[in-house]
Amino acid sequence: MQIIPAIDIIGGKCVRLTEGDYASKTEYATGPLEMAKMYASLGFKRVHLVDLDGAKLGKVVNWNVSEEIAKQTSLSIDFGGGVKTETEVEQILGLGIDYVTVGSIAAKDPETFKRWIKQFGEDKFLLGADVRNNKIMTGGWLEETEIDIFDFIEGYVQLGMVNIFCTDISKDGKLMGPSFSLYSEIIERFPTIKLIASGGVSSIDDLIELRKIGCAGAIVGKAIYENKITLEALASFNLQTK
Repeated sequence: MQIIPAIDIIGGKCVRLTEGDYASKTEYATGPLEMAKMYASLGFKRVHLVDLDGAKLGKVVNWNVSEEIAKQTSLSIDFGGGVKTETEVEQILGLGIDYVTVGSIAAKDPETFKRWIKQFGEDKFLLGADVRNNKIMTGGWLEETEIDIFDFIEGYVQLGMVNIFCTDISKDGKLMGPSFSLYSEIIERFPTIKLIASGGVSSIDDLIELRKIGCAGAIVGKAIYENKITLEALASFNLQTK
């Protein structure tokens, strides 16, 4: 299981939200590029970049941050937040970013996303299944849909999607543990996918349990910024899982 540190960005700065609430924003002094370089120096191979401005506005905003990290580190990057056009997909991949994270467009305009999969290949995308009460949420977690998470995943698994991450919004930023039962059910129902868990990780014990469940990766954010898990402990665990 790969540990993937998260870098959430508003106004070019590192932030964390609680349950996706923009009003609950906590801003951190260390900038995104500094954080990315620190992760790379500790042996992490990948980061999860989220343009929260873009997610809210429906268009990519923080281009400069993602470009800096792509050019100045060797990290594998998945980047998303407001990706709505083919041109944005091309620009993101053109920066040297490995995966375009797609959530809202996959839920609200599946025909467009299917066209992207055919054009760029499913391996260029990380499908985001962001949920509250098992219903897909879109628009930076501000818009609720009636789409069941299992129906959502099944539709894209049939198209060959493998790289999928799931965030239980009710857990995100609370440091109270991930949605183990939800992830277990997803992996049981879709054994071919590489599921990345996101939201609620607060301890190494949480990561051990996610590994037991069969998660391919775990995104860790607030636990790092709030010093609930030291970077040294996280890096050590990451090395042990390879």
